[in-house]
Amino acid sequence: MAVTADKVNSQLQLVFATGQDEEGKTTFRTKSFNNIKLTSTPDQLYRVASVLEPLQQHLLATVERNDRTELADL
Repeated sequence: MAVTADKVNSQLQLVFATGQDEEGKTTFRTKSFNNIKLTSTPDQLYRVASVLEPLQQHLLATVERNDRTELADL
């Protein structure tokens, strides 16, 4: 049985540190950008995040890419 895996959607997420809760743990807020080109490289996405960071109120903690893949049986 052969299975194919095709990327069908990609999302860029910027995770910002927004402060601390009552227990002193860092709190985070995520901003998501949908429908990112599937051919975008990690370098390109990181550069976009770097350009957007100074426009934000909070400090950028992480940059994430989430891909959705469809699996199909041939």
